[in-house]
Amino acid sequence: MLSKRLIACLDVRNGCVVKGVNFESLRTAGEPAALARRYNHEGIDEVVVLDVTATLEGRRAFEETIRAVSRELFIPLAVGGGIRTESDAAAAIDAGADKVGVNSAALVDPSLLTRLAARYGSQAVVVAIDAKRVDARFQVFSRSGSTPTPRDAVEWAVEAEARGAGEVLLTSIDRDGTRSGFDCELTAAVSTAVSIPVIASGGAGTFEHFSDVFTVGRADAALAASVFHYAEHAVADLKQYLKERGIPVRC
Repeated sequence: MLSKRLIACLDVRNGCVVKGVNFESLRTAGEPAALARRYNHEGIDEVVVLDVTATLEGRRAFEETIRAVSRELFIPLAVGGGIRTESDAAAAIDAGADKVGVNSAALVDPSLLTRLAARYGSQAVVVAIDAKRVDARFQVFSRSGSTPTPRDAVEWAVEAEARGAGEVLLTSIDRDGTRSGFDCELTAAVSTAVSIPVIASGGAGTFEHFSDVFTVGRADAALAASVFHYAEHAVADLKQYLKERGIPVRC
């Protein structure tokens, strides 16, 4: 079994890391480069930087923030938010990103995933899917979770893989910031349907939540923000907890 990854997410707005609940009520959680430096030291496996208002404001992700964060890291860095074109992706990678996450733009033009995969390789292309339970299905939302789409999360993940995405960043809007646990049903549904890695996001609050999403949810990686930002759970302690339960993690 491949090692499971723990990923810290830096949601950035106006140059500061913020965190909210259900994609709303954002509050400041720190400075991006400082948090990246801390995570690199503490043993997090990867960092994701999401510019949470870039798409809504119609601009590309903050390149200066990406550069500042990448200088602090010796682990993979993924960047999302405002990646609408090949040019936007190139700017993020030139600024230091190892992967780019595409959400709203891929829903409008799925061929963007194919073009990015041809240019950088599938391993550098992450399809970000924000989903919410609506009428007994997992409905995909775009534009930072503000706009419903007709797409089903599982079906979209399957199509995105076929179009070249090398990874799925799957966020439960219902669980985001609630610390009530990952949506293991959603995660398992997508993980079972695709062969590429699935990163579970939304709802981390306890060590048990991570264990559940790796076993019941069948996730390949788990992403969290609040529980790491506010130093409520040490990364080393979480990895030890998972190892003691037979879940392989990176040392």
